[in-house]
Amino acid sequence: MLTGTEIKSLRTGQANMSDSYGVVRDGEVFLLNLHIPPYEQGNQFNHDPTRTRKLLLHKKEIKKMIGAVERQGLTLIPLELYFKRGKAKVALALGKGKKLHDKRADEKKRDDQREMARAFRAR
Repeated sequence: MLTGTEIKSLRTGQANMSDSYGVVRDGEVFLLNLHIPPYEQGNQFNHDPTRTRKLLLHKKEIKKMIGAVERQGLTLIPLELYFKRGKAKVALALGKGKKLHDKRADEKKRDDQREMARAFRAR
């Protein structure tokens, strides 16, 4: 459910979905931390950029997501925002978090690359 200024701002293509995720509360799906900047030509009725937005889904889709999120421990992740017949749509995916050993491997790889960059700068 979006307000008018949010749709106008989305049409300019300035939304940031990098930190956003979906949650299921009371049989409804909400999208959190989706940053839609205020509409430039808007007035005092402009929207809050990172407000919680309710997703309009069919009951069957909501039940499917409730099962995946609550039982399997998956997270809802928005992949893309697009317009279809004048309505804003969000493509959602179910994602699983990293395990501890995966996080350690990525951290070690990042540290190694940082050290290599320091060595090249020192030359």
